Amino acid sequence: MAGALEGIRVIDFGQYVAGPMAAMLLGDQGADVVRIDPPGGPRLDTPANATYNRGKRSIILDLKSPAGVEAAHALIASADVVIENFRPGVMDRLGLGAEAMTAANPRLIYCSMPGFAASDPRAGVAAWEGTVAAATVTYPANAQTGRPTFTALPFSSSYAAFLAAVSVAMALNARARDGLGQRVDVPLFDATFAAMGYRAQRIHNQKPGDDMMAMARMMGVTRQFECKDGRWFMYHAGNKHAQDFAANTGQGTLLAPGSNATPEQVKEHLEALFKTKTAAEWEAFCEDVGTEGSICRTSAEWLENEHALGSKIVIDTVDPVLGAFRGPGINVRMSETPGEVRGPRPLPGADGSSILAEAAKPASVAANPAAETMHAALDGVKVIDLCIVLAGPTCGRTLAEFGANVVRIDSPHRGGVAFHVDINRGKRSLLLDLKKPAGLEVFWKLVEDADVVVQNFRRGVADSLGIGYEAVRERKPDIIYASLNTYGQVGPWANRPGHEQIAQAASGMQERYGGSGRPTLAPFAVNDYGTGFMGAYGVALALLHRRKTGKGQHVDTALAYTATMLQSLYLHDYAGKRWDEPRGLNLVGTGPLYRAYQASDGWFFLAARPGDLQGELAALASRSEAELESLFAGGTVAGWVSKL
Repeated sequence: MAGALEGIRVIDFGQYVAGPMAAMLLGDQGADVVRIDPPGGPRLDTPANATYNRGKRSIILDLKSPAGVEAAHALIASADVVIENFRPGVMDRLGLGAEAMTAANPRLIYCSMPGFAASDPRAGVAAWEGTVAAATVTYPANAQTGRPTFTALPFSSSYAAFLAAVSVAMALNARARDGLGQRVDVPLFDATFAAMGYRAQRIHNQKPGDDMMAMARMMGVTRQFECKDGRWFMYHAGNKHAQDFAANTGQGTLLAPGSNATPEQVKEHLEALFKTKTAAEWEAFCEDVGTEGSICRTSAEWLENEHALGSKIVIDTVDPVLGAFRGPGINVRMSETPGEVRGPRPLPGADGSSILAEAAKPASVAANPAAETMHAALDGVKVIDLCIVLAGPTCGRTLAEFGANVVRIDSPHRGGVAFHVDINRGKRSLLLDLKKPAGLEVFWKLVEDADVVVQNFRRGVADSLGIGYEAVRERKPDIIYASLNTYGQVGPWANRPGHEQIAQAASGMQERYGGSGRPTLAPFAVNDYGTGFMGAYGVALALLHRRKTGKGQHVDTALAYTATMLQSLYLHDYAGKRWDEPRGLNLVGTGPLYRAYQASDGWFFLAARPGDLQGELAALASRSEAELESLFAGGTVAGWVSKL
């Protein structure tokens, strides 16, 4: 079965992480990705290129030469999609910018991924990952030290890649309907706020109420606990089987909703309780009672995990440079157009001759239907959103932002809706009890003219309610049905429940962020929001496929898939692999020229290569971190940022 993007050609000018990852996500779903490498190969020399450049073809072009620019122009003329992540204006100066290229090829979708938008005063800044992360709040202050907490995971680049893939898929839907391509801009800075989600909101005049107090109490139970064997275990009390956990551990009275125990008493009792079993015993116990818990694994352990391998979240391939290679698998699964890793990464320039020969053939470019008015990409698409918490509702919200009519269904028995202001904007809402015939009758009436159903129940729950994929497809054969959960639809752990904290624990993210001490959550709900965007990507792909064939399909993605991809810069194994990447809460960076420094009035992040520092700043490249710390402490943040 062909991928949803079969026949789509992508020209990938991307460097480092964001551009290559976005093009990889398109290639995994069937696109023919032509990678443009500069002389000398990719700018980022990392084993992760075995993941980011898999399945692509490669040609080397020197864009500083007229011949290279001419060849690039010919390649773009033959393309459906362009991906580039240079600073604003760079491609324009080469004559390869979005305005010129879309004028020459009106069906072209031109996706730019700069660090800062062209309208941002910082557009000219060399926006390395650390620069963008520091400009947001990705490096929050350590509560104990007051120093920024650096993480080596490229959240800004990864989220830009996610949003670029979603946006390109939406633009392809609009093109299939209207005949026109368009320009897509996804600055890394802006994309980071998609990862922050509700943490980037301020609700004015909100006072702590009973719901806030209940949340604070739950967080005293939802946390990492040290076990009998010295390992850490993440327990989450937000699952409906939390009372089964309490009853089976003899803590029913202590953890009951009406308990008079203080948070400190709860904490002390549970710390003693978890030290009575090993982490593995607690994981098995939680699975038996149907509640949420996971060992805080290392990333290396996740690569060997039975579920990671059994569900193909982690896959084995053979890389031409590294040999046997284990790394992330396909992020979005599709029943009719399954994605696949089409092959290993190519050696730079390996396909140059054939690529140039194809580009020499005249491209068929449709005339610009200027008289037509373009509509939102998903105008006319109706979505039924059955989701709760973050990941699933983010999928529905994203579809609404691209123009879909999203009908949000909540249970009348749940009480308040968590994060409602964030996740449900742009939707219409109603309450239905899907456990009663009257509620189901309304649901099936809504399905009659629906295009998409999105749900994020644990596997099997929708089926037990009679509204699983097969039941919906029987009534609506062309339905697109998206399932989002913690572990996916296949593999030994597919039935396990989970939230963000569980996915971070299971995949190694918590251990990575915490370092040698207590495992610690990443600063944002990165797996929830990322999975929501990947769900929207899958739905957009399925809609594109349905436009061509009339067929619907089942879309599957999961928090564990996202957690694996977010760690892809380091989450891989091969002969000679050393697990020595930066980790822990005390990090401020990775070296003298890539770290946070304290000035007289605050902190700033320095990101530079030795050759970048010119004039009076050139001497900085040869100074030690201690010398730089002393130097930078003598000036202000604004002063140093201006000089740099």
